[in-house]
Amino acid sequence: MPRHARHTAGLVGGIYLPRTADALAFAMSTYGIPLLVLATTRSATLTGAAFALEWIPRLAAFGWAGSVVDRRGASVVFHLASLGRALALAAGAVLLYLHPSGTVASVTVMALAASTGVLTEFSYIAAETAGAAAGRRAGARAHRVQAVLLGIDQTATLAGPALAGLLLLTGPPQMLAVITALSLLAALLALRTPPSPVAPARATKNQTDAGLLTGWRTIRSLPALGWLVTGLTLSNLATGLLQAAGPVIVVQHFGQSTTAVGLVWSAAAGATLLAVTICRFAIDRLGLWPVGAACAAFASLACLAAAQAPDYRSYLILVALLMAGEGGMTVVLRTLRSRLIPPEKFGSTLSVTILILLLPFPVAGVLTALTPPEALCHVITACAVLQALGLFCAFARLRTDPTLHA
Repeated sequence: MPRHARHTAGLVGGIYLPRTADALAFAMSTYGIPLLVLATTRSATLTGAAFALEWIPRLAAFGWAGSVVDRRGASVVFHLASLGRALALAAGAVLLYLHPSGTVASVTVMALAASTGVLTEFSYIAAETAGAAAGRRAGARAHRVQAVLLGIDQTATLAGPALAGLLLLTGPPQMLAVITALSLLAALLALRTPPSPVAPARATKNQTDAGLLTGWRTIRSLPALGWLVTGLTLSNLATGLLQAAGPVIVVQHFGQSTTAVGLVWSAAAGATLLAVTICRFAIDRLGLWPVGAACAAFASLACLAAAQAPDYRSYLILVALLMAGEGGMTVVLRTLRSRLIPPEKFGSTLSVTILILLLPFPVAGVLTALTPPEALCHVITACAVLQALGLFCAFARLRTDPTLHA
């Protein structure tokens, strides 16, 4: 078999297939559990609280996750985290089958939001570390590997919310059983993931703090990465608010079903997948900065318009356009990460990067819980303005950075 064919086969079996199963399980649990809360309680406050609860434990796990991946290797952590998530989901499905409503059901769903979130972040950090290693092996074609990985994520996001919404109509245990099966498949496929570089054991009792400190120092030493992360963090506040408030806006404001909420994010994932494909070839011709700057402007305008959407159809289209712009910027970010971060520090630095990027999501959940439904559009508009300013400053600062023009 030719060398290129062997390399492609290795990417498919060791990187792309495990990532596909894990991403689909992640998308279904992330979007399915808040839908289950809203369908059960009909409460905007509890939906926002559930969204925050889903993200806060994930953030707490990042420093530890990156340190563990650096010390134990991506394939081992990927396998164990996916297996642990499968066991947690299976236990949740049994409890919800025995207690479909009441206090036990509510506690079970909230516990699943927290536990699956933590385990998913371990598998995600491991999968990203393995993907970055594959990108480094690809050399000048690293952005193509990252585009494929992002395409996998967006395809999962395209199918996951809609599938979770449909399965929820048949019952929570059925939905959780499918996610359990996908998690088990990811755990088995992770055994074929190539090993990643392993850092020497650190002579410290607190591996979490050491991992976070290492990652933070690495980001500070890479200005291009730091500016891009800053801009995307502000952008994620607007995106997170749209995601957290989505069930309230679609169900209570536009009068649609819970399935329609999943369709919004499935449409967004489809638009993002198309944008990622276009950006993959645009970066070949134009470079990272022009593509990233164009996507930033596109996302900012779409978010400002989505805050004032008059009906469900226009809201769906504008959210899809927003996420398409976000997808293009994510290709730029992932390419920079794989290019700039030293391999032996990748897990720790990736953890800190994602931790910073995801901090706005629990904030968005709290904002949704505290804001009256009729005032959500005003809060979204304010966050959209902040997003536009943050992205403008970031890409203006990066205009002359040689890293984005290499």
